[in-house]
Amino acid sequence: MGENQFRIIRNDADIQIGLGELLLLDPRLIPIAEIAGPLPLRLATPGFAGLASIIVSQMVSRASADAIWRRIEAAGPVTAQTYAAFQPDIIATFGLSRAKASTLKSLSSAVLSGAIDLDGICTIEGEEALRQLIALPGIGPWTAEVYLMFCAGHADIFPSGDVALQASVGRAFAMETRPVAKALTETARSWSPYRSIAARLFWAYYAATMRREALPIV
Repeated sequence: MGENQFRIIRNDADIQIGLGELLLLDPRLIPIAEIAGPLPLRLATPGFAGLASIIVSQMVSRASADAIWRRIEAAGPVTAQTYAAFQPDIIATFGLSRAKASTLKSLSSAVLSGAIDLDGICTIEGEEALRQLIALPGIGPWTAEVYLMFCAGHADIFPSGDVALQASVGRAFAMETRPVAKALTETARSWSPYRSIAARLFWAYYAATMRREALPIV
């Protein structure tokens, strides 16, 4: 895994190397990895479209999110410039909630004004990158963490607020109740600096044991 200011996941080889290191850090994860199978890379291009797709993915169902995303793509190139120019009647045809429509509109404005550099943010340390993203209207910790994982390739991010991850860790460790985000954050500290690998592992374990896809990006 590349060494720079921080670790970056760029390809499947980085996933394999990181997983090997993770299993050395915590051997309890070895049987979980055997059940989970190959871990997905699923990297997306950084920028407005990458973050917008994550925002849209937070729908009630994957089918609904996919349908909305297809409508946005059909309306023109998914860029900050294009989205900022959409009139309200066009945005209304996408099927977004009022909150998500507002978030995407604010995001397009922030990108165009230079208030946020969605490419440059991928090259800075995780805590500062998270701080800048969460400062944007409508962008919460989960959205910011998933963007840094799957668009920036950060190797040491664990979205503890993700319900599927909570359920997966609880199931894997035979916990009586699903761990809450705060407790899961503490548990995940022992998997640093490979927490993004651990998250991928538990999403894959969830999919293998529940027969249901849980990865937050396609």
